[in-house]
Amino acid sequence: MTTTPPSSAFRSAFAAVDLGATSGRVILGRVGPDNLDLTEVHRFPNIPVRLPDGLRWDVLALFQGVLDGLREAARAGGVSSVGVDTWAVDYGLLDADGALLGAPHHYRDTRTDGVAERVWAAVSPEALYRITGLQHLPFNTVFQLASAAGSAQLGSARTLLLMPDLLVHWLTGSVGTEETNASTTGLFDARTGGWSRDVLEPLGIDPALLPPLRAPGDPAGTLLPHVAAYTGLDPRTPVTTVASHDTASAIVAVPATEPDSAYISCGTWSLAGLELDAPVLTEESRAANFTNERGVDGTIRYLRNIMGMWLFEECRRTWDQHGLPTHIPSLLADAARATPFSALIDPDAPEFMAPGDMPGRIREYCRRTGQPVPGDRGAVVRCILESLALAHRRTLRQAAGLAGRDISRVHLVGGGSRNDLLCQLTADATGLPVVAGPTEATALGNILVQARAAGLVGDLAAMRRLVAATQHLRHYGPRGDAAAWDAAAARLDSVAGG
Repeated sequence: MTTTPPSSAFRSAFAAVDLGATSGRVILGRVGPDNLDLTEVHRFPNIPVRLPDGLRWDVLALFQGVLDGLREAARAGGVSSVGVDTWAVDYGLLDADGALLGAPHHYRDTRTDGVAERVWAAVSPEALYRITGLQHLPFNTVFQLASAAGSAQLGSARTLLLMPDLLVHWLTGSVGTEETNASTTGLFDARTGGWSRDVLEPLGIDPALLPPLRAPGDPAGTLLPHVAAYTGLDPRTPVTTVASHDTASAIVAVPATEPDSAYISCGTWSLAGLELDAPVLTEESRAANFTNERGVDGTIRYLRNIMGMWLFEECRRTWDQHGLPTHIPSLLADAARATPFSALIDPDAPEFMAPGDMPGRIREYCRRTGQPVPGDRGAVVRCILESLALAHRRTLRQAAGLAGRDISRVHLVGGGSRNDLLCQLTADATGLPVVAGPTEATALGNILVQARAAGLVGDLAAMRRLVAATQHLRHYGPRGDAAAWDAAAARLDSVAGG
């Protein structure tokens, strides 16, 4: 992230509210014809709370963090608009008075275990995919709603707001659902771009529960008086609809200038795939578990979710609880020295989904599959990163085949782009050059959509050219023994049953 002080070259400033699964932040972006500068003004933790009825988001603490961040942005001066992005699928329910009915459930809560079969009894998995084009993930919104069927909370609900839309509602009082996030729910028609009655009606979901859709760039309203008073922002400050699914915002900022590029948005999750003009809704695509989610300007994010740096961060959290060092550069240095391909895991195995003792689970997976058990932290980290690189390889090759596209390079954006070892391993595994960065792709995409709504930047290609020209990027060429990676990929397929 650059920290150049504001200058006359910058024409306007935009506040990006960017909430991830472990932290939130407010970033101020200043945009000019040849300048794109970011300054983080506030960061706050996102700590879920386990209640007797399950794992919940502390959404009130998150909103307070947003307000505090906007106050810091106001102090920095010149805020022209605000945009909000978060993770996907989770939601809050409002009653007839507009009050929130309890803290939203966390997608890693176990309440959706076994629910998919109940949904499929009403809408077959084949039909669900033909309509929604969505990768099967057990926590998709459609399964969360099915798990809540018959509950007092859902019975009292009059409005469902996905997480970024809930925050926008509290900032402005307006109600709507942004379409890139709507496309992750399993309730959205991938062809028509609207809510699907063919899904809602068989499942008994009242269509009135779902607000009208908004597109990135649409106005969402202005700040409520008490929000303006607390933050110090002008009450006329607009809140602009951005690509509110954080991955959709990140893809806006992929600095691709060639048409045959692939992307990996790497953070808690690795989302690897292609940008297409139309969804791929074939049975082969469903069987490969690829998703067709909306991007900016009607594009399709054709990708697969892979368990990403969550594995590494959960290991660090466990080691920290046991008083062991968790300094990232040291762990990565140990991993670089560890024996290659000693043990491999399927990052998406069900046992890695929930919080807990991740090092223990990885060792047990290796033991169960007849592999050498990683003996130290460096070996565990090496196992994670090589397994992620192999998952990147498999996913991108499948995406290219299913979409009928060639890939000449990979853009890796997000927090994972800081990890030199992961970037190099991904280049080695895929046999393709990897361009790493920008790290703050989500905030950049959020800010660029706001800037376009203000008339400061052009189309999607122009946004990406501005990112490529202004942000620090690193390049990794494939090296090492390609045959060794081929053998490792075949071994992992065997271990994972694929």
